[in-house]
Amino acid sequence: MASRNQHRDQAARSSEADVIQLHAFDDIDVAVIGGGQAALAVGFYLRRSGLRYTLFDDQEGPGAAWRHVWPSLHLFSPAQWSSLPGWLMPHDRTDGTGVYPTRETALAYLTEYERRYAIPVERPVRVHSVSREDQAGDGYHLETSAGTVRARAVVSATGTWANPVLPDLPGRERFRGVVLHSARYSGSAPFAGRRVIVVGGGNSGAQIVAELSTVADVTWATREPPHFLPDEVDGRYLFEQATARYRALQEGRTPDPPRSLGDVVIIPAVRAARDRGDLEAVPMFTRFTDRGVVWSEGREETVDAVIFATGFHPALAHLAPLGVVGSDGRVAVQGGGSGTHALGEPRLWLVGYGEWTGFASATLIGVGRSARATVDEITSALGATRRA
Repeated sequence: MASRNQHRDQAARSSEADVIQLHAFDDIDVAVIGGGQAALAVGFYLRRSGLRYTLFDDQEGPGAAWRHVWPSLHLFSPAQWSSLPGWLMPHDRTDGTGVYPTRETALAYLTEYERRYAIPVERPVRVHSVSREDQAGDGYHLETSAGTVRARAVVSATGTWANPVLPDLPGRERFRGVVLHSARYSGSAPFAGRRVIVVGGGNSGAQIVAELSTVADVTWATREPPHFLPDEVDGRYLFEQATARYRALQEGRTPDPPRSLGDVVIIPAVRAARDRGDLEAVPMFTRFTDRGVVWSEGREETVDAVIFATGFHPALAHLAPLGVVGSDGRVAVQGGGSGTHALGEPRLWLVGYGEWTGFASATLIGVGRSARATVDEITSALGATRRA
C-alpha cells in the first residue's frame, strides 16, 4: 500500500502537470469548442489570422461524431462534394459504388486534415461551461475538464451528435425490449433474427432500414410518408440550392424559397432495399406496451427493439451560464447567412449547427463558407488589439 507521503507527492506532481498543460493554451485569443468538421474548418482559417487559438475536443481521437456512427453509413454526396476547405476528400476506392464515401473514409479524411494543417487540438478536454470574464464582456472563462481557460473570443462548434432527440412516447418506461437512438446504433449484428421498428423518415432512418432488412424483420414507422429524391439527385443538389439562397442575400435579393424534391437520397444500399420492397413505411405507432407497441388502428405487435432515427438538437449546454440559449434550444444570432455571432454576445460565434448558423453549414462542404466568414469577423474584432 502506498504511504501517505507517496500519495501527497503523486497529487503534487499531478497538480504541477495540470498547470504545465494549461499554460500552453491559457490566455488565448480564440477558443474553438469542438473537434469535428465545423471546428476544423474554423481552425483552417484561423491559421492565417495570426491569432492564438486552440480547439477543445472531448473525444479520445480525431473525427468527432464520425467516431460513433454505424460502420455501414455512407455520405450522400460524392467525395469532391464532401470536402473541407483546402483539401479534397480522396475517393473511396474500397467502396463498391465508387461514388459515396463510407464512414471510414470520412473518419480517415478528418484525421488527416487535422494533421495536414497542424490544427492545435487539446483532447480529451470537455468544456463544461462558458462565462463572461467581466461585465464589459471583453473575454470569457471556459471551465474545462483540464482547468480554467481564458479566451478573448469563443467559437462554439459542438454540433448536435451529443444531444439526440428521443420522443417520449406513452409506455416507453414499461417496454422490456431495446430502445436506442441512431446515435448509438452500431450495426445490424445485434438485431439479426429480431423484430425491429425503425422510426424516422430521413436519410438515417432509410439507411438503417436498408441495412437491417437483410438480417431482421423490420418495420419502418414515420410521422409522414418519406419522400425520396430522384435517383439521379444527391447532396450536390441540396448544396447548390443553399448556395443560390446565400448568393441572393449577398446581392441584396430575396432568395427563392427552397424547392423540395424529397428528403431521402437514393444511395446504392437504399436503392437496393427499395427495389426489394423493403422501404415501405407505415404510420407511426401510438404507444409502447410491455412487449411491443400499439399501432394507430389499435393493433398490438410484439417487437424486440425500437431504433429512433429522429434527429438531434444543438449541443449547447456549455453556453447556459451566458443565458443565450432559448427555449427552442437555439441561440438568437446575427448574420445567419455567413458568419454568425450571438446577439448580445459579440465575441461568441456559432458554426455548423444548421441553416440558422449559415446555409448548408451542417455539411462538410457547406461549413467552409461559414467558417471563413466567421474568422473574418473574429479577425476584424480582435486583430487590431491582439496581445503580443
